[in-house]
Amino acid sequence: MRLSRSARLAAVATAAAASFVIAAAPAPVQGAPGIGDPYFPELGNGGFDARHYDLDVAYNPDTDRLDGVTTLTARATQNLSSFDLDLQKLEVARVEVNGRNARFTRSGDEITITPRNTLPKGREFTVSVTYGGIPEALTGPIVFGSDYGWMKTADGVFVACEPNAASTWFPSSDHPSDKATYDIRIKAPKGLTGVSNGRLVSTYDKGASTYTHWRESRPMATYLATATIGKFDVRTGRTPSGIPIYVAIDPVLANSNSVDVYAVTAAATDYWSKLFGPYPFEETGAIVDDMPEAGFSLEVQSKPAYSAVRNESTIVHELAHQWFGDSVSVAQWKDIWLNEGFATYAQWLWAEHQGTRSAHDSFLAGYDSRPADNAFWQTVVADPQRDTMFASAVYQRGAMTLQMLRERIGDTAFFKLLPAWTKLHRYGNADTADFIRLAEKISGRQLDDLFRTWLFTPGKPAL
Repeated sequence: MRLSRSARLAAVATAAAASFVIAAAPAPVQGAPGIGDPYFPELGNGGFDARHYDLDVAYNPDTDRLDGVTTLTARATQNLSSFDLDLQKLEVARVEVNGRNARFTRSGDEITITPRNTLPKGREFTVSVTYGGIPEALTGPIVFGSDYGWMKTADGVFVACEPNAASTWFPSSDHPSDKATYDIRIKAPKGLTGVSNGRLVSTYDKGASTYTHWRESRPMATYLATATIGKFDVRTGRTPSGIPIYVAIDPVLANSNSVDVYAVTAAATDYWSKLFGPYPFEETGAIVDDMPEAGFSLEVQSKPAYSAVRNESTIVHELAHQWFGDSVSVAQWKDIWLNEGFATYAQWLWAEHQGTRSAHDSFLAGYDSRPADNAFWQTVVADPQRDTMFASAVYQRGAMTLQMLRERIGDTAFFKLLPAWTKLHRYGNADTADFIRLAEKISGRQLDDLFRTWLFTPGKPAL
């Protein structure tokens, strides 16, 4: 059949229009295997936004085996043909997307998942991963040369995952820029307690096992999630201002008289709530475990984890992180001074509050104790590099920067700035430029020179 000329022209026009419509709709593509953090390029994942994790884990200390099912609810940020999750070492048995089996492949620490159908941009979906094995703690220079992550103890496991070890025990988008809420269910041998984030929903014994269900209803970075298991003496109550508190202490450490963890936790939580703004989570507390190999503490969201009974100054440091690090989290890991510098400065503020030493004198003690040729002064605090991201200068020079800022803009502006910062970025992420911008706005001062000198320039600044 031969079309008339007018019909042929109409057909061409229709085809062109159809071609235009097809071109206007982006084709589905694979989500990126990482968010592009310079320190950990393959951590986190592109193409979706994590919304909620449902973690169901069972751990047997006798065999050190972990079995789990993680169900992630996420929203596609592009038309997805496939996407990645981070998981280190553990074996994957099955993956389902929206309740249907999905194909998956492994490459190093990345799982690439291909659902049966394209996930449209803007649509929520669920991915469920069944997995298991013997988790391996990470090691290396990053965390003071210590092991970190999933660490076996005499009676269970101590779980502290900053910066990149959450994916040693559950599949995730393992970067602080991709926060989500959590339900965490822990199965452990009867007689052991599983402690996690947020509020305790339920706990019960069945057969030879104890089951606990925790719910963190506020957005949380993956590295702040925990499933610490062991024998614990638990004390609950409320701080003087009424914030629920849950403190779990390994009975091996019960006779340590160095500090009253419960009392200091309650007092510091209430004091920081006055200085930094309302407490951002539903519960405060502590997990104190007998884990001498770790040698560090971590600001686990709602319940900092201590690998031994620590001193008062450490407790107030980790609790300050609930605002600076947990609620307001780094946009990239190079911004880590926004966590550690602020928490260290909180230690100086606590001493000032206790009347033992002013923050100015704490500043001078650190400044005067290090000569100009000390390697301490060569760390660029605003970008300390991956393997030295927890260098002492990130903590101490970060805190010094805040004291210099306080003395430049005055107490009125400074103590207005701190709660303004935690309110502006509550449950979100921020970077150094964001902080400088807010400091200048609140103080009405140009502060580029101060921050350039103290954060971006190696060498000992002149006073």
